[in-house]
Amino acid sequence: MGSLGPFEIIIIAVVLLLFFGAKRLPELARGIGKSLKEFKKATRDIQDEIDSATDSSSDKYINHDNTGYDHVDQEKEDESKQDQEADKKEN
Repeated sequence: MGSLGPFEIIIIAVVLLLFFGAKRLPELARGIGKSLKEFKKATRDIQDEIDSATDSSSDKYINHDNTGYDHVDQEKEDESKQDQEADKKEN
């Protein structure tokens, strides 16, 4: 299956024009646009919730390797501890 060519797009446009009429097509396009906008917003909100739920300090530095075991990236964990200590000294 390939993409739609110009001839197929023209046929679809003519069928839509005959089926819905010239006055209803802009209303339908607006409705579809609003629906897509709401769908994308809801998808983004859900993804943000998932990301915030999975971002915990202990899980942040776990690397998954091909052995099936999880190991903590020690360098990143040390950098995080150093950053936390620097923040404490500033306060």
